[in-house]
Amino acid sequence: MDLSAEAVIAFLQRHQDWSFPVAMIFAAAETTAFLSLLVPSTAILVAVGGAVAAGAFAFLPIWAGAAIGAVLGSTFSWWLGRRYGVWMLTVWPLRDHPALVERAAESFRTWGGLAVFLGHFIGPLRPVVFLFAGMTRMGFWRFQALNLPGALAWAYAVPKFGEIGGLILAWIWRILGI
Repeated sequence: MDLSAEAVIAFLQRHQDWSFPVAMIFAAAETTAFLSLLVPSTAILVAVGGAVAAGAFAFLPIWAGAAIGAVLGSTFSWWLGRRYGVWMLTVWPLRDHPALVERAAESFRTWGGLAVFLGHFIGPLRPVVFLFAGMTRMGFWRFQALNLPGALAWAYAVPKFGEIGGLILAWIWRILGI
């Protein structure tokens, strides 16, 4: 299966009704422990935003799908951390990335619960920050109070970044006559 941005955009151009679930799946993968290390979701969502700028499809279903996916993925990661605790750090791929794990631990020591909100925006933290929230026994409602705004803002910002970049490129091409 080709998970390149080009393949996803080509699929969405043929099947625009799938923009919501596709954005949801990629955002969930991006915020789920382990999967976020394997799937290039942020790049794909930025590229999809660029396609929005080109008029290929609407922004709202992309944002809504990405927001719901981000909440689902991060909440699942929180649950994994809460349920399985430190053992999660001993399994692949996290056991092979001790610097990543230490960075997430340091973020929690420095920022406390705010690390959950910030974790949506800091790529290297995303694979483990939500696990750490569960491992530190952060309560579900406190987690969601920090997670929901982070997920909504991230789901808006990532494709919007691609959309704005696409509009800037289109403007430059028009000026240059390309």
